Amino acid sequence: MTSDLKISVQKKAELPPQQKKLNRLIDKIEQQKISLARWKNAQAEIQQHMRQKLLPVYAELHTVLFQQLEQLWKMLHSHEFSKAEIQQLDEKIASLAKVLKHSKSLSADQQTQVAEIINFYRQVAAQSTAKKTKKSQNVSAEYQDIPQQDEFEIEQDFEQYAAEQQQAREQAKQQRLQLKREQAEQMAAQSLKTVYLKIAAMIHPDREQDESKKAEKTELFQQASHAYEQQDLFYLLKLQLQLEQNKGVGAKELSAEQVKFYQLALDAQSQQLESQIAEILESFQLGNKVKAEHVHINDVYKAIDTDCATLKQQLKWEMERLKHMKKVSGVEMLMEHGAL
Repeated sequence: MTSDLKISVQKKAELPPQQKKLNRLIDKIEQQKISLARWKNAQAEIQQHMRQKLLPVYAELHTVLFQQLEQLWKMLHSHEFSKAEIQQLDEKIASLAKVLKHSKSLSADQQTQVAEIINFYRQVAAQSTAKKTKKSQNVSAEYQDIPQQDEFEIEQDFEQYAAEQQQAREQAKQQRLQLKREQAEQMAAQSLKTVYLKIAAMIHPDREQDESKKAEKTELFQQASHAYEQQDLFYLLKLQLQLEQNKGVGAKELSAEQVKFYQLALDAQSQQLESQIAEILESFQLGNKVKAEHVHINDVYKAIDTDCATLKQQLKWEMERLKHMKKVSGVEMLMEHGAL
């Protein structure tokens, strides 16, 4: 629906402070609506651009990483290394397997090999934990009545506790936002008819004798009726405010309850629009995050190009590492320089 209401508005200097504040919020929402429409129109094209730019590079990178994984795994079981070197190799192999775990660029056989390596290191970790637990129990035999935990279990408990606390905070935040939205929606549902009836009382064409003004009011009344049918409270609120401004309604006639209602309803509308824009930006899953505020579509394309350039540079480095990994001396050199 058009937002051109064809009503002359008083000079801003003549408006009460509360009405100026609401007008600024209305302007913000109108800009957000325009921005959201643009993002919706551009979303499919941007995602297609991402797939064309990034997926081939990811596929090539994962192919190289799997070759590294395969080479290091074979070398680990066919050559003699020191205990420190074995630890480095284990960490690198486990890290590569973790990266490739959900890769869609690998064949079924390659995915099976990655899963087998992951399971191997899980078993090693479980055996190590069991040994530490047994040793701890033997050392602390006199404290048998006190439950014992090794460092690994304590760390796991702490990580789980931290994750649960973070999740609880996120849930509480979402609940507060949901409550605020529900309050706004409830107030909007209760007041939609009230706002519409107030507008109808001010501009109903049957009450106008002047034919030119009657035609203008007829058009406005039709727009208001359509907004009411669509439950477009934002449009009706704006129309009511501008009609009151046009009539010269003062700050005294804009009650505290009205101001609260307008503010809450408009804030909820603004938050909803902002959330929708943020969801679209998050759907792009960019490595270089862009802020939702004042971001332009061209900024996303630039961020995609930056991600692509970063991936290509990483691919170049990984291919260079792979060359060295084909020889034991090369692997030893990488470990010596901390470049494995």
